[in-house]
Amino acid sequence: MIALSLAEIAAVLGGDLRLAGTATAETLVDGVVDTDSRTMAPGSVFVAKPGAETDGHRFVGSALAAGAALAIVEHPVDDEITQIVVPSAVAALADLAREVVARVRAEGHLKIVGITGSNGKTTTKNFLARILAGEGETVAPINSFNNEVGAPVTMLRITHDTRFLVSEFGADAPGSIARLAGLVEPDIAVVLMVGMAHAGGFGGIEATAKAKSELVSAAIPSGTAVLNVDDPRVAAMRELAVSRGMQVVGFGQSAAADVRAHDLEVTASGTSCVIEAAGERLPLRLQVLGAHHVGNALAAIAAARVLGVSTADAVARLETVEIAERWRMQPMGNERVRIINDAYNASPDSMAAALRTLAQITGPDERTVAVLGAMSELGETAGEEHDRIGLLAVRLNIQRIVVVGPEARRLFISAIGEGSWDSEAVFFADQESAFEYLRGELRDGDRVLVKSSNSVGLRHLGDRLGELFS
Repeated sequence: MIALSLAEIAAVLGGDLRLAGTATAETLVDGVVDTDSRTMAPGSVFVAKPGAETDGHRFVGSALAAGAALAIVEHPVDDEITQIVVPSAVAALADLAREVVARVRAEGHLKIVGITGSNGKTTTKNFLARILAGEGETVAPINSFNNEVGAPVTMLRITHDTRFLVSEFGADAPGSIARLAGLVEPDIAVVLMVGMAHAGGFGGIEATAKAKSELVSAAIPSGTAVLNVDDPRVAAMRELAVSRGMQVVGFGQSAAADVRAHDLEVTASGTSCVIEAAGERLPLRLQVLGAHHVGNALAAIAAARVLGVSTADAVARLETVEIAERWRMQPMGNERVRIINDAYNASPDSMAAALRTLAQITGPDERTVAVLGAMSELGETAGEEHDRIGLLAVRLNIQRIVVVGPEARRLFISAIGEGSWDSEAVFFADQESAFEYLRGELRDGDRVLVKSSNSVGLRHLGDRLGELFS
């Protein structure tokens, strides 16, 4: 965080400053700001956020022991640390982020990119951050820090030298993106796709599209909307962007795209295509598995071009990215048994894309194995969406379908109904049983996909399989 005095922070938060030790109102604080006491270091700010399972106020002492200079609390604590007492720690975190970003932005060199979409946010964020890091100091979220805590924590990592802030915006309800993106008002709004991920929480896909469009509405009027022209719901956001006076850059495989990809080829070692932009044609060889990541690369290239990065530089930097993120199409295992651990999250769209990738990268003398868990947050559509994935797995001729967990049982039943019998599809109630089966079943030449929503935890099963065959 940029240096601010305790008095300035208290004023921004509208809180009650309670000094401790040798601190004065003019004492400057410029350390890490976080809700996790384990990240504290000398000069840090600990935000004591109450939670569903525990209360951050219990860890103020741990933060102090690690060197925290300030605690933002909802009620006074007994620890000998300077405190600012506020009505809401989460709201205070947002207020502090808004102020810090505004101060740095006023200096004239900070550009802000906001990214949203039902799938691909984290990969696109990582792609764009890798590109922009070659231009100057770039701050981007760690992992998927895209909620009411993670987004402000990321924003507060900027300094006076930061040139680019890449923010990832998730949503758990209508208004979430508007609230988070409103803290910074991005110069560039990137919308990747509108899919069924979290549709249960929004009340359907049209409501999801409206929620994603909040990012376009939150961007500065003189900014740019980077939109996926291959997704009709995203492409329709052009009208909203133009009505606000924004420029629009389209990406995709359609001829209507300003940044376009064609001649896609997916192999076990990566994904290649040809990029076209402004009359240039450049080959791109991604080390990241899956044709669906080409769209994420296009979005990153398009945003980077708006910021003045050449297509050639963007492509060259993308080719250095080895994995999108841990547990996202992460190659593991060895040449004999390859494991693709893609179980950080799952939606119907990403599940289908991962299954297609598995089929594409498996040779004629190799065997496809899909280890699948439930897709969460689908609401009343959950049953039919699990049916659809079960049918797709069979139609892609996935040779072993291993379904894990009672929430995914309908996927297993659908696969059986489509004709995957005689042990081609098997069901296990828990990960341990699935692991024991796979340890005895997997053989040389197997290509194994592990895929589920984060809440199911199959990423840990994927890690175990990766270690088993490392």
